[in-house]
Parts: sequence; structure tokens; C-alpha cells
Amino acid sequence: MLTRLLRHSLRPYLKQILLVVALLAVGAVGNLYLPNLNADIINNGVIKGNLHYILTTGAMMLVLTLILGVLAIVAVYFASRIAMGSGADIRAGVYAKVQFFSEREMNLFGTPSLITRNTNDVQQVQIFVQTALTMMVTAPIMCIGGVFMAIREGSSLSLLLTVSIPLMALVIGLVLFLVVPQFRSMQGKIDRINQVLREQITGVRVIRAFVRNSTEGERFGEANADLTATALRVNRVFALTMPSVLVIMNLSSVAVLWFGGRLVNEGALPIGNLSAFLTYIVQILFSVMMAVMIAILAPRAVASAERIEEVLNTEPVIVDPVAPQTPALRSGLVEFQGVTFGYPGSERPVLSDLEFELRPGETSAIIGGTGSGKTTLLNLIPRFFDATKGSVRVNGVDVRNQELEELWSSIGIVPQAALLFRGSVAENLRFGRPEATDEELWHALEIAQAQAFVAAMPGGLDAQIDQGGTNVSGGQRQRLSIARAIVRKPNLYLFDDCFSALDATTDARLRAALRRETQDAAVVIVAQRVSTIMGAEHIIVLEAGEVVGNGTHDELLLSCPPYREIVVSQLGEGAV
Repeated sequence: MLTRLLRHSLRPYLKQILLVVALLAVGAVGNLYLPNLNADIINNGVIKGNLHYILTTGAMMLVLTLILGVLAIVAVYFASRIAMGSGADIRAGVYAKVQFFSEREMNLFGTPSLITRNTNDVQQVQIFVQTALTMMVTAPIMCIGGVFMAIREGSSLSLLLTVSIPLMALVIGLVLFLVVPQFRSMQGKIDRINQVLREQITGVRVIRAFVRNSTEGERFGEANADLTATALRVNRVFALTMPSVLVIMNLSSVAVLWFGGRLVNEGALPIGNLSAFLTYIVQILFSVMMAVMIAILAPRAVASAERIEEVLNTEPVIVDPVAPQTPALRSGLVEFQGVTFGYPGSERPVLSDLEFELRPGETSAIIGGTGSGKTTLLNLIPRFFDATKGSVRVNGVDVRNQELEELWSSIGIVPQAALLFRGSVAENLRFGRPEATDEELWHALEIAQAQAFVAAMPGGLDAQIDQGGTNVSGGQRQRLSIARAIVRKPNLYLFDDCFSALDATTDARLRAALRRETQDAAVVIVAQRVSTIMGAEHIIVLEAGEVVGNGTHDELLLSCPPYREIVVSQLGEGAV
């Protein structure tokens, strides 16, 4: 998974990667040459008392060290740019993919998990890329080159490498075997803690109102303790890894000094060669330590890459058609033709055999008890779901045969939960039509009965809205959401129970102004309150996902007992 993800994300940075590899390769070769120069200084300068040789060779080593330092800085700079750039590309790819997820895919992953995958998981891959670019190139060159140079300096001492290097490899193998499953588990537990934290931050008022602080604290504590326990298990493995590597390294150095000292004493090995061999041993084992560092980061990066790939490889159920059809006329006409819909895995359909039209120039209302399928019906129109059976046609064309953006561009929707974004009032209103003028914004606010309170806010249209619209009341959020849909000037308006927080007077004024504004458009209102939809030309009554009434208010009072019951329960017997 990690290899496939990196192959795709690093392709645009191939030239920079080649530059980094070249710089690091030159740097590694230069570092391998330095011990050889040091051996020459000892053998030809110190022992023979040749000061000139010491100075000239020392100057050469100094210049080479400075060059290697500059090369290392440049290589790390470009490696960082590659890592950050590839991380940004992966995040953009995940974000773009999620934008086309339907409700089914969103429910499959869950919001907390998608947030973690696009932040923490990408960060793990990013860190691995930067470390790999700087260490993965240097380590093999230093290791292989170090072995070659060590054999060249003292072949008899090189047998020590046949013990120390396999021991290092064994340590790395054990680390990978033990921590890879733990890292996969850790990323899932980060999802869990994000979910709990997100729920508690969003619902902090409810938690306080029901005095559930201690209970929710315990729930967070359990998720936190679970994540901490997994992290501790991983870190215990790493806590033993580095000391083990250092013990092998130090024992190897002691062995070199022990056996090499005897060879020097016997005259079989120059002391400069022993010094160089010792340096090469340190370089070899240091390169193995770098491999250990990569081994520490790789398992978590692999686990994160798998989670990222799951998102990128998930094909949304709702996609653009291969051969899209463009409606000849965007009138706002909606036709339900034998529509049945059921959620995946459900025992029975939510909607059954719906057959009706929602016509332009009319206000159509959908009413019914809780769970009757009103919102689900509305979500079929902009194709948030696909009908299980039958077809939904907008502007004369099946929604499954239209490009999604083309379909959405003709619809102004106000969802059940009024959602505002962080920014100014004007930015929120221009969400669907960025080119709208200030006059158009004020006109939409006037229709939505929001002009007065927006004018009273500091800055008017430039007044700031907090994330989610938490600094305005529920009714104000609903009116701003309605104004946002009006600014768009669509052919089809979908209002999903978005008048519930308004008082009766404001509701009446808003509906009267809305009727004048939307004379040529199709208006569909989902509502719980009968008073909101009594004046609609066309009322559809749902019960258990089936149409049990279809007509005007007066017609339904006579012909539809479920509708009559709703009216009586809300307005009393006098209303009928």
C-alpha cells in the first residue's frame, strides 16, 4: 500500500528526487573517503613526522567536510519540499475524493475517521518520506561502501562484520514483526478518540444541561487510556531497540580495538588503518541505525497508507453518467415515477412506489409523521441517494443521467439542520453565487425576514459568523440559510423543515414574500407544522413511506384521514 501510494504521489517530484539522491550519494561517498584520508595522515604524517603532509591533507579534509555540509543542507531542503508537497497532494486527493462521497460512503468511514485519515495519517506518510529521502539513500551506500572500505583497510578484521551486521538485522526484523499490528490498531484508536472528542465539543451544552460531565469524562478517559496503552506497548519495543543497537555497536568497536591492537602490536596492521577501520565500523553500524530509524517509522506509515488508500480506492455509489444528458429546459419540474428506495441492508424499503409531480409555479408540500420518509424523499431529488427502483426526473431528465454539478446548479436547498460557515454574512450568502451584488444580498435577506437583525449586527453584511453559526440563534440561522438559497435564484427550491425555529408571524411573512419571489420556480417544502403548508397548491401526505394523500388542504381534509388527524392534533377540531 505504501509503495503504491508513494509511487503515485511522488511522480511529480521525480526530478527533485533524483537531485536529492545524487547529492546524498555524493555526500555518502565523500564521508567514506574521509577515514581513508585520516589514515594517510596518521601513517604518512604523524608517524613519519611530516608536518607538511599533515597540513595539506588536513586542509583537503576540511574543504571536503565543508562541501559535504553544503550538499547535506541542499539535500535536506529539497527532501523537505518533496515531503511537504507530496503530503499536500495526498491531502488534496483525499479531500477531492470525499467531496464525491454519498451518504453511504460517509457512513461507511465516519466523519472522525475521515478527518484522521486526512490529517494524522497523511502526516505519518509525510514524515516517512522526509526520513526515507535523507536516510534510505545514505544508509545502503554507507553500509555497502563501508564494508568494502573496511575490507580494504583490514581484511582480517572484517570477519567481525559477519557477526555484528546479522545481529542488527535480527533486531530490525523483530521490531517490524512486533510493531506493525500495533500501529494499525493505534490509528483506529485515534479515530475513536477523535469521535468522542468531536461529540463532546459539539454537544457540550447538552452535556452540561444533563449534568453528564463526569460520565462523558469517563468515556473520554477510556478512549484515551486505550490509545495510551497501545502507544506504550509500541514505545516499550522502541525503548529496547536503540539500547540493543548501541550495545551491538559498542561491542563491535571494543572487538575491533582488541583484535586490531594485537595486529598493530605484531606489525601486521598499520595504526592508521586500524583507526580508519574503526571509523568504517562505526559508519556501517550507524547506517544500520538509520535503517532502524526507518524501520521505526515505516510500520506506522504503512498502516496510515493503507487507511489513505482505502479512501482513495473507494468508488462512490453516486457518480456522473458516462454519457450525460442536458435538460432542454430548466423549468424546475420534478417527476417521481414508481420510485422505491431502501437503505442497504434494511429489511423493508423506506419509500414505496411513489408516483407524483412537483410542478414549476407551484408550492408543493410534503408532510407526515416522524420516520415517514419525508427527508429521504427530498434527498432523492438532488441525487444524494439513488432510487432502488423507478426514476426521479428533474427538468424532464432522469437525475442518474445528468451531471451532478449540472443537476445541483439548478437547485437551491435548505437542509433540516441549518449550517453556516465561518466567515462574514456576505460570504455565507454568496456561497452558491459568488458574483451576487450587495443589493441582491439585502433583497434575499428581506425576503427571508433577516434584514433587520443583519443590519443591527456590527458591520452588517461584513459581520462575522462563527463556525456552524453558533453566534446567532436557531431562527436566525434558518433565515440566513433560506436567504442563501434565494440568492442563488434556482429553478427548484427544496426546503427541508427549515421553518421550525420561526415564530408563526415571521413564518407567515416569510412564506408570503417567498411566494412572490418564486412565482416561476418549483418550491418543495417538507414540514411538520400544518400552518406552514396549508396554502400550498399541492400537498403530499406520507405514512410509512407510502403516499396516502395527494391534493390541496381542503381536499385532504375530506379525503385523507391521516392528514385530518395531523391537522386536529396541531390546530384542534375547530380547524376542520
